[in-house]
Amino acid sequence: MRFVPVSGLDREQMLATIGIKDVDELFSVVPQAVRYQDTLDIPGDLSEIELSAHLEDLAGRDAHCGSLVSFLGAGCYDHYIPAVVDAMISKPAFFTAYTPYQPEVSQGTLQAIYEFQSMMCELTGADVANASMYDGATAMVEGALMASRVTRRGTFVISAAVHPEWRATLQTYADAGGHDIVEVPCSSAGTTDLVALAEALGSDTAAVVMASPGFYGGIEDVSEVVRMSHDAGALLVLGVNPILLGVLEAPALLGVDIIVGEGQPLGSPMSFGGPGFGFFGCDKRFVRSMPGRIVGRTIDVDGKTGFVLTMATREQHIRREKATSNICSNQGLNALAAGVYLTAVGARGLSGIAEACVAKAHYLHDGLLATGRFSVVFDAPFAHEFTLRYDGDVPAMQRSMLDAGFLAGLDLGSLDAANVGLVLFAVTEKRTRAQLDRFIEEVSSL
Repeated sequence: MRFVPVSGLDREQMLATIGIKDVDELFSVVPQAVRYQDTLDIPGDLSEIELSAHLEDLAGRDAHCGSLVSFLGAGCYDHYIPAVVDAMISKPAFFTAYTPYQPEVSQGTLQAIYEFQSMMCELTGADVANASMYDGATAMVEGALMASRVTRRGTFVISAAVHPEWRATLQTYADAGGHDIVEVPCSSAGTTDLVALAEALGSDTAAVVMASPGFYGGIEDVSEVVRMSHDAGALLVLGVNPILLGVLEAPALLGVDIIVGEGQPLGSPMSFGGPGFGFFGCDKRFVRSMPGRIVGRTIDVDGKTGFVLTMATREQHIRREKATSNICSNQGLNALAAGVYLTAVGARGLSGIAEACVAKAHYLHDGLLATGRFSVVFDAPFAHEFTLRYDGDVPAMQRSMLDAGFLAGLDLGSLDAANVGLVLFAVTEKRTRAQLDRFIEEVSSL
């Protein structure tokens, strides 16, 4: 977005228009006792050349995934983004657009959202998908809240294999909304303990909340959890990775009721952890309870195809007590990026990307075990993310590998003392055979 500075003449004209002589007079209503009276201690003016050089120097002090080989994951992944994605989302009509409340002047944005929804339905197998949500964590929370509205029950049963930050987000909402949470531990395989899950289900269970793959990388027995949830009269809210849906069965085809996830892998950069977007799909029976926006396709009075916001059950449109969501916006630009990304790679391309991620992750997994420095922690099948135990000091290993040009996974012990010694590795299609071999060689020499 271009920056147009205000000149001294512009400032004088604005002051004259509102009838004051200077900026100090503009803030005269603020008591002197709370106003800052001194001069700000900031550097003097820089020319454009000097400023450009200074900013380049500051940027050069940062290490980033363009200069390092990243094995970090845990919800934010270093995937390749085709050049067409940035070219499309940088167009002013998309880049500056906000809420498309006026369909007659927002057809481009509305159609882009409609196409995104259609792609997410095809990817997840869901009957309907909304126009995106803030992020994966809040999408999962909204899925649980929707299940509570549908079932008229108040308890959420969540797996400890769900990302800890997502679990914390659900806890925050549950505390505010008066819902109860029952947490089911992980099994020795690193996935949900199904025996404990069966014991946790009850007559007030609104939703079972789970992710597959889970936080530790393990793939869950989704079909069995669907059966258990439905037998208890509850809905299953499943968090998924959209890239891996290129090789895994569409969740809705397994009977999953509400499918959610973080869309960052679909064309959004890592960008210090955001922004990304949340996606949300479900069975058409629940469309009236779905949170967020939905764009529909219709025919106008002239018989031409048109796109409009539909099923508008947000609190901006109806009485608050009847609303299914208090979300006033979404991550439209990131969702657009996902639509462009999926269009660019296509179904076959997405499958190829997912297959490459899985194959390279298993290659790294086996190579690290062969060094003798790592050992297996969980034996559940995994896709492109896995957890291993390191036999030494994990922070020291990661510092050494950083010096060698690698981000050596996530130290799980830094999140939970019970996980000291465990490292979570993620591998994407960007990693080359040479990079994997060099990492294995470097870490084995420590």
